[in-house]
Amino acid sequence: MKLVFLGPPGAGKGTQAEKICQEMSIPHISTGDMLRSAIASATPTGLRAKAFVETGALVPDEVLIDMVRDRLNEADCANGYLLDGFPRTVHQAQALDEIKAPDMVVDMEVEDEHLLSRLTGRRVCRACQGTFHISTLKDENVCPSCGGELYRRKDDAPETIQNRLNVYHTQTAPLIDFYRRAGKLAPVNGEGTPEEVTAAILRALRG
Repeated sequence: MKLVFLGPPGAGKGTQAEKICQEMSIPHISTGDMLRSAIASATPTGLRAKAFVETGALVPDEVLIDMVRDRLNEADCANGYLLDGFPRTVHQAQALDEIKAPDMVVDMEVEDEHLLSRLTGRRVCRACQGTFHISTLKDENVCPSCGGELYRRKDDAPETIQNRLNVYHTQTAPLIDFYRRAGKLAPVNGEGTPEEVTAAILRALRG
């Protein structure tokens, strides 16, 4: 089965992708992993991407599309794939249709308020680098594993998270509409437990 996962930052796409890929015996392909792999392998497309990555510039659509084409033509994608982080625009989605069109697009729906609570409540230990959530901590300043100091990363500040969510919604709304019109969109409530969300995704995939 050929799948695309959509969902805002913090929706749990990575966790769910791992479970669904095991269930379906297909590779999980994220944009970041794909970029790192192509650059490390020094493929022609990877070398083109490296020039942008090293200067901190955004990798252009055409380079990303070529990279996806190369990756989806590898042997482990013969029985399908799960793409996470691509496509991000309608132009990229149209290109994907020409390479290997997805059978279904899972949209993990989570309210912004829930995501803000989930992400801004994250704390990291300065000593052991463990990650925790304030909802499970007795003291949100003390690491329960090693007693080290816990802190909130700048990326998890409320204003930063809200900005990331705004960008996601602006960028992805046309994409969701594109796949809805194509009859491939499968909205899934992403606010349950990980097990509940996995079960909901599997129900959607199996019709």
